Parts: sequence; C-alpha cells; structure tokens
Amino acid sequence: MFFKKIFAPIEKLKSGLKKTREKLSGAFRFVLAIGRKIDDELLDELEELLISADLGVEVSMHLVERLKDAYRNREIKNQEEILDFLKDEMAALFDSGDADLAAASEGPTVILIVGVNGSGKTTTAAKLARMFKQQGRKVLLAACDTFRAAASEQLAIWAERVGVPVVKHQEGADPAAVAYDAAEAALARGVDVLIVDTAGRLHTRTNLMREMEKIARVLAKKIPGAPHETLLVLDGTTGQNALQQARLFNDSIPLTGLVITKLDGTAKGGIAFAIRKELGLPVKFIGIGEGMDDLHSFDARSFVEAVFN
Repeated sequence: MFFKKIFAPIEKLKSGLKKTREKLSGAFRFVLAIGRKIDDELLDELEELLISADLGVEVSMHLVERLKDAYRNREIKNQEEILDFLKDEMAALFDSGDADLAAASEGPTVILIVGVNGSGKTTTAAKLARMFKQQGRKVLLAACDTFRAAASEQLAIWAERVGVPVVKHQEGADPAAVAYDAAEAALARGVDVLIVDTAGRLHTRTNLMREMEKIARVLAKKIPGAPHETLLVLDGTTGQNALQQARLFNDSIPLTGLVITKLDGTAKGGIAFAIRKELGLPVKFIGIGEGMDDLHSFDARSFVEAVFN
C-alpha cells in the first residue's frame, strides 16, 4: 500500500515555524557579523546558540566539529559561508525517506499512536485518519485510552467530524480488549488503515508501559506485522523534556517514528534534530497549527530552510 506524503507549502511552513526562526535567524546574523574571523570565540558562540534552540548538546557539538573540519580543510573560507554549511549539515542528519510510512503487504496497516497526555495524541490520530481518508483509504480508529475520563468519547467526536468509524468500549475497560476487537473489525470490514489511540502514558509509570506493550502483542497476534508503525507524539513546546520522553518510550516499545506537534507555538523546533541524532528516530509528521489540515509530512531540507530564511 502506498501512502502519499503531504508536505506543507514553504510559506505555510515558514509561518508555522516563525517563533523558532525569529529566535535563530536573528541570533545567527548577530554572531556571524560581516568581517568576523572563524576562531574559537565564534565557534563557542555558535555552539551556545545551537544549544539554546534545543538542538541539544550532542547535535550542537557535532555541527561545530564539522564546521571546524570544514574550515581546516578549506571547504569554507569565511563566516559568510557558515550558515549554508550548517543548514546542509542539519538536513543531512535525516534521510530522504524518513517520512515514509511502513505498510502491510496485505490486510490492514496498523498505526499505533503513543504519547503523554496533552501532547496532541488524540487529535493527531484524527488528523491522520482524515489524511488517509482523503487519499481514498478505508480507515478505522480504535479508542484504547480507557483510563482517562471521556477519552473514548473525545476520539469518537473527532471520528464523527472526520467521517470514519471508531471501535470503543466503556471507560475502565481493558485497552488490549479494545485493540483485539478493533483488529477483528478491521479484518472483517476490509479496512486499509487501523489507527490505534492509546492512553496518555506517564512515561514513569511502568505498569502503563506494560499495558501498551500488551496492546502491541494483541495487535500482532491478529494482524501479521502489526503494529507496522508505532508513532510517538511529542509536544514541541516541551523542548528537551520531549527528548527524555522519546528515550523512555523507545526503551519500552520500539518506536518507528515521531510526530512533533505545536511547533507553531514554540521557539524550540530544534528538538527534532536532537532526537534524530541521539536516538536515530525519524520525524514522520509535524504539526504547525490547530486545523485538521495542519499535520504535514516532515521534510528536513524544507524544515531547515523555513527556520533560517
């Protein structure tokens, strides 16, 4: 099955990343003032600037070391070439196919959505359902967050708006039982994509993490290869805390990618690079607005251009 990637127009991306761009581009212009020499002082200032944009210590040090090597090898000759060099290096942290989604060879493709409460997890599930439906796919949602009051009803409301069916149980039901019923329904109805919304796991709660692992096992028993994607939804405004969440979730259940939401409300857009460098997890989607069409496939080059230009 082929899923078409939906990229944001560059102007929309620039608008959505305005806060990150304002923080970074102005500071870069100041640090890279015309006539400055490339010396230790300049490099230290650049490293501090990159860290302040939540690229993280590891990414920032990597970029500065690459810059040192490039200057030493005469790949760049003056400070005017630094910004374009850094943009190329940041984009190179990602592979061109990073935003690709895995698909089942036959039967339903299962996408497991995980993340903490408040990250935008449930709305992301709905937006993905809308995206796939618009591509002509038959979609089913599963409300496996049975712990939070009215969580299933919230997803049901979104499902109605999007125009896709949802499988849900009463509050307090076994989440794995919901997943089982959803998988059976997906098979019986010839569904193309099953999107499973899980509880907003507190990443320090071991028992809840185990419940998430149980859901994944149940899905795998019913549908070979499921879940085909396990996407962690992160609130971009949380910066380095999002990196910690990604570490802990990835230790509990193998993640295949990230969805970073609320990037329009933060200057911490650099966190995407920090997570990619440290954990090797690709960013599949980014959220740059509240609208149903404001979830877009991630493209590293466009992202970098929107942040710096």
